[in-house]
Amino acid sequence: MSAAICISQRTARRFVLGKQGLWPGRRWEGLAGTRDAMRAAEYVQLDPLAILARSHDLVLHSRVSGYEPAFFNSLAYEKHEFFEWGGWLAMRPMEELPYWRVVMRREREHAGMREIAEAHGPVIDEMRAALRERRTVTNADFAASGAPTLDHYRGGKATSLALYYLWRTGEAMTHHRERFQRVYAPAEDVAPANLLVEAPEPDADRFLVRKSVAFAGIGRAGRIGMPLGRLLARPVSRAEQTALEQDLVDAGELTPVRVESSRATSFVLTQDLERLETVERGGIPAEWAAPLAPGISFLSPLDPVSARGRASALFAFEYLWEIYLPAEKVKFGRYTLPMLWADTLVGRVDLKLERGSNTLVANGLWFEDDATASDERFRHAFRTELLRLMNLLGTGTVNVEAIAPGLRAFFVA
Repeated sequence: MSAAICISQRTARRFVLGKQGLWPGRRWEGLAGTRDAMRAAEYVQLDPLAILARSHDLVLHSRVSGYEPAFFNSLAYEKHEFFEWGGWLAMRPMEELPYWRVVMRREREHAGMREIAEAHGPVIDEMRAALRERRTVTNADFAASGAPTLDHYRGGKATSLALYYLWRTGEAMTHHRERFQRVYAPAEDVAPANLLVEAPEPDADRFLVRKSVAFAGIGRAGRIGMPLGRLLARPVSRAEQTALEQDLVDAGELTPVRVESSRATSFVLTQDLERLETVERGGIPAEWAAPLAPGISFLSPLDPVSARGRASALFAFEYLWEIYLPAEKVKFGRYTLPMLWADTLVGRVDLKLERGSNTLVANGLWFEDDATASDERFRHAFRTELLRLMNLLGTGTVNVEAIAPGLRAFFVA
């Protein structure tokens, strides 16, 4: 493998943020900007929890000026420019579907999918027929009365498992969502016919390795925190992963990179090399220029720049989503959002939307450096971002009873 380009930690941090549209500031706006942000992110993860807002809405709000959830719904569920899929549930551009169809077919041989098929074959046939007849169905369309309750994390009814099987293996796709419940449709009712084909298997594997690196900004094959074999839905040895990466380096599609103080080699897309070099020189790539002054972004707990250990690796910021921890192990709050200011994670804020009263509840605010709290530029940027978030949530009321008196001024005029 060719010698790796060596870059500073600051360059790595800024480059990853820039690839994700978070540095030097928001550079996208409106519906068109939401489309650009979703493509640049590579994957937009979905999660059912809505303590504050849906995770994908927080991710896009942090990247798109004037973002509205209706923009995401339009692109994903009305225009069908993107599709959702996977055990790691995320949105992907629709034109990628032929590569993912290869993975969907492989999923049929996965032990978990085989178990569902063997245990519920007749019900799968029934749901297949229902899709053909009704064109859209939900789990709730099929009553569970008289049927045994299932102890399965993918569903409590045989019909829900059957629909999940058809979705996971590519016969069905998500048409839209109602109160975040998936509404299924036959794949041909969602995707264009020319995309309902499988790419050649070697092309699919190469594509997914490239996409993994693009998603990470600087990384290796396999999504962040996920082995390559899980992504490709087939066994992949360390030697094969190395061979796949080397093949893409030889083809000029990946370039090896090493971050200072690290002995590990990672990769960037070769097409991003000029941008990386610009950042290393202390500059900002022209296409990353932000129309707004750099400010603060409250990052989703699942934001790819800070989740799954990346906050520590990129920012020396220890972050753990504490939503599922027992009470005695919660250090900050169950839904703390890392606060990004310019290219630094300066602290975290714990927020919750009380939907009954439509009130934003501030549960806590913590800083890595106390000097940040007294910086007037930060205080102004915090207030600006808080007002943006309140606009997203549609609330004008903040409850600060749980906040230390000395910090309440951050949340009230």
